[in-house]
Amino acid sequence: MSLSGPEHGAPESPRLLRAVFGTTFFIRFGFGLTVSVFASYFSGQSLGLDVGSVGQVGFLSSLAPIGEFATVLLSGLAADRFGRFPILLGGTVSAAILLAAMSFGRAAVLLGGVNFLFGVASGAILAASLAVVADQSGPSERGFEMGRFDAVNLLGYILGFASGFAALGALPNFELPWLFRVGAAVLLVGFVFALRSVRGYVEPPFRKTFELHHIRAAVLRRDVLLVVLPWFVIYMLLGTAFVFLGSAATGIGLPTSWLAALIGGGGLLLLLTQPWFGRQADRRGRPLLLTLGTVGFVALLGIAGLLAQYGPRPYLLAGVGVSALLALGYGPAALASLADVSESLSRGTTMAVYSLVISAGMVVGLWVSSALYSAYAVPGLDLFFLFVASGLVLLTVARLDDLVAQRAALGLRGHP
Repeated sequence: MSLSGPEHGAPESPRLLRAVFGTTFFIRFGFGLTVSVFASYFSGQSLGLDVGSVGQVGFLSSLAPIGEFATVLLSGLAADRFGRFPILLGGTVSAAILLAAMSFGRAAVLLGGVNFLFGVASGAILAASLAVVADQSGPSERGFEMGRFDAVNLLGYILGFASGFAALGALPNFELPWLFRVGAAVLLVGFVFALRSVRGYVEPPFRKTFELHHIRAAVLRRDVLLVVLPWFVIYMLLGTAFVFLGSAATGIGLPTSWLAALIGGGGLLLLLTQPWFGRQADRRGRPLLLTLGTVGFVALLGIAGLLAQYGPRPYLLAGVGVSALLALGYGPAALASLADVSESLSRGTTMAVYSLVISAGMVVGLWVSSALYSAYAVPGLDLFFLFVASGLVLLTVARLDDLVAQRAALGLRGHP
């Protein structure tokens, strides 16, 4: 199949967006399924972790985001030079092979190496996918399309986690390798779905050279950095939750079956709310949704600290639900903002910056939270939550201030 061709930026069939949404769902489902059982798989025990294992599990888990961080800019550049779909399809097949390989042993060297390479493939998929969504949507509907992307992205994560946690409560530990094989099969389904969806599509021409000034133009810009840096602190939190949520839940007396049900319900909520939040970002402006999302995240972090201290009390769980709902408004508005400030010919590289900062956030979050918990137990987690909340507030305020300054400058120049 030839993937070069007509005029860049021409709108295409919704099948291209379906290909991206489907592939994104399957890669995130496979990732969520496997990472939810990673700690139990490595340690050989399904319930709880001893303090000595926390640091080692955190390090091995962090190798996936390290791999993504180290290579995702190259993936974005490749998507700008060779086209979006060769990178997307190649990353999906690679990820399936790597998940299958993970099921053949529990040695730290094997799990660490495969996890690193899985991060490389995952970053390539994310950069190419976001570039396609930005290419195929105009400013007036970009929030809605990014909301749909965020819905399937997070839905895949969440349903994968729910399935993994449910499996932890139902399968003996020695059968956990089958979950990695199931994850690989799911990714192959995603590859076939995407391949069929883009059959006959001819991609427009992209850049033919890797030029340093194009990287600088796509990455080292204040508007780009202020959009993506809040994701760094958000994924400091999410990276820690991805790995240790199951162990933490059992530690406070929450059965894994309950956790699976709560997470599955959250996934369905995501599917319903993310496109709606994206539409609101198109109609009411990105800043309002960014502000509400920040309020939700900060409240969620505060309640998480109370949960660690007092356990799963009903009023705290209700507060988690309300805060999480507000936080869900952040993603579509932030991704649409990033697409707004990107340039079409360097969009893959710009979108790769998003992947770069979230992988860096996962690495730093895992290391910092593991170190603080090992040293100070629950007070260490409270300190970690405070750091994440403060960073998110400061960066969101800086972004809003930058938007005000831009509008003032346009007014002085006589623009409407």
